[in-house]
Amino acid sequence: MGDSENCGRVTRLAKKRAAEAMAEQQERPKKRVVLGEIQNFANVGEVQKPKGKKQLKRKVKGDVTSKSDGKKELNVDDPQMCSAYVSDIYDYLRKMEIEDKRRPLPDYLETVQKDVSATMRGILVDWLVEVAEEYKLLSDTLYLTVAYLDRFLSMNVISRQKLQLLGVSSMLIAAKYEEISPPHVEDFCYITDNTYTKEEVVKMEADVLKSLKFEMGNPTVKTFLRRFTGVAQEDYKSPNLQLEFLGYYLLELSILDYCCVKFLPSLVAASVVFLSRFTLQPNAHPWSAALQQYSGYKAADLKECVLILHDLQLSRRGGSLMAVRDKYKQHKFKCVSTLTAPVEIPASFFEDTRQS
Repeated sequence: MGDSENCGRVTRLAKKRAAEAMAEQQERPKKRVVLGEIQNFANVGEVQKPKGKKQLKRKVKGDVTSKSDGKKELNVDDPQMCSAYVSDIYDYLRKMEIEDKRRPLPDYLETVQKDVSATMRGILVDWLVEVAEEYKLLSDTLYLTVAYLDRFLSMNVISRQKLQLLGVSSMLIAAKYEEISPPHVEDFCYITDNTYTKEEVVKMEADVLKSLKFEMGNPTVKTFLRRFTGVAQEDYKSPNLQLEFLGYYLLELSILDYCCVKFLPSLVAASVVFLSRFTLQPNAHPWSAALQQYSGYKAADLKECVLILHDLQLSRRGGSLMAVRDKYKQHKFKCVSTLTAPVEIPASFFEDTRQS
């Protein structure tokens, strides 16, 4: 009986301690997180590799596997690359990007708007880059914002006084779509120096959603750049961060220019990779057979877009818009906006891709 009583007493004590610990946990006040301190880590979701155990199979850079359609897929050992069906995913995204409901009109400023110019649009997007930096938003949020902005302006006439309101409301929607902890409506009112009220921002948000028929899941230029940069990286023995950041820089320059609205996101992404490679290695052909295969574009298809991006890079276009240029002067982006490219791109680089 003595042993049974002791066992019962131990069990009751254990239950009591567990109950006390749970109560203490519930009573402990939760720490509030300041939005500005939230970090958007690129490696969120990566599985931690167990220590002290050898990998069964090490991922080899450039590892490829042949598919039945003759294409090869990269990094077959990386589960995050979804190599088994990545080709189907991008085929689907390419079909999605050409749907009329997801495309802005290429000439909406001339045919729809009466009080908004390309210069005003550029100033607004340049400012939105600063807002995204201020609130540490993902670049995907920025690109979706601009996509919503252009699509809305393709269907609705607005005054220049409401253009900034449209910008912050579009970013509010994009942040809700992409971010884990999006800024609040009050934050977007504050960032405009309270030019607009909370009610005005919410009303414009509703107008954008209704106008776009709640079709918010667009493939953007960033969607395709991830793919094409991965292909371009196969030419290097180790990941080239300078190439990656230079691509991001040129991509953000592209959204400043109204002339880039007419291009498909995949074509802009391909043009960015072309110009990035030319900037870093001006004497080497910037387009390869592999890039042509994966992107679906020949070098000649990219010429018009590449030349516009080249002018933006050399400040021959949009030179007064400084937010993107200042952003990529930072050391964390390897100061890629300070890199200079030759003033002319050889015409031969836009001819048929050499086989590699």
